[in-house]
Amino acid sequence: MLKKNFFFPILIVISFSTFSQNRNWDSLGKEAAKTEYYTPVPPVVTPGGLPQDAPSDAIILFNGKDLNAWHGEDSTKPAGWKIADGVITVDKKTGGIITKQRFMDFQMHLEWRIPTEITGSSQARGNSGVFLAYLGMANGFLEDGYEVQILDCYNNKTYVNGQTGSIYKQAVPLANACKKPGEWQYYDIIWKAPRFNADGSLKTPGYVTVLHNGVLLQNNTEVKGRTKWIGQPDYVAHGASPIKLQAHGDPSPPVSFRNIWVRPL
Repeated sequence: MLKKNFFFPILIVISFSTFSQNRNWDSLGKEAAKTEYYTPVPPVVTPGGLPQDAPSDAIILFNGKDLNAWHGEDSTKPAGWKIADGVITVDKKTGGIITKQRFMDFQMHLEWRIPTEITGSSQARGNSGVFLAYLGMANGFLEDGYEVQILDCYNNKTYVNGQTGSIYKQAVPLANACKKPGEWQYYDIIWKAPRFNADGSLKTPGYVTVLHNGVLLQNNTEVKGRTKWIGQPDYVAHGASPIKLQAHGDPSPPVSFRNIWVRPL
């Protein structure tokens, strides 16, 4: 999600420029701060190594060669991120990438790397995210769905419900398992999507388990609703949804990904 104290109109999607004309960013930052907290701080844990290759029944979302499983934020356009040496790197000018296939419950694996030359602090440092069920855009430019945060939290302080492995602005991770910038890290995520009644009311909430570098950060955590930068989360009825990888609008060097696969459950 876009977070407080940012003013980078060049890097935000086009709709941001129109939206920003009608909003006072200092006031927005103060509103966003109401849902940020800084204690308790998760303990630092030294993580283990990378896992093995995808299992035989996995759907390969990125094989190191192409982005055929993805499209851009405009579904009529191809995914615009760069591929080199089996790795995709966020292109903030083209926006995020979204899976063509929709999912309900799934197991997901993805490997990601904060660049060695990372700059910035707090939320403006290697920021990206995995939207487990991407529902579209909200309020002109804010992304709508359920986000597992990606961020460089290796010796980088931020609000704890926005650090690496948080359900952004909802659930603090159980630990900080971040590796140094430049090293490959990974998420293993188990997602159980919310269910809704025929009238659109919530039947059962979503639940997520997140392991970061083999360390449990979210243990079947109940998701309170859609990720919001400002205000409290809520639910809107939906069914199977795509997965999105975020191109965050901060000025730090971009995050890279490899070895992404999903097992529908």
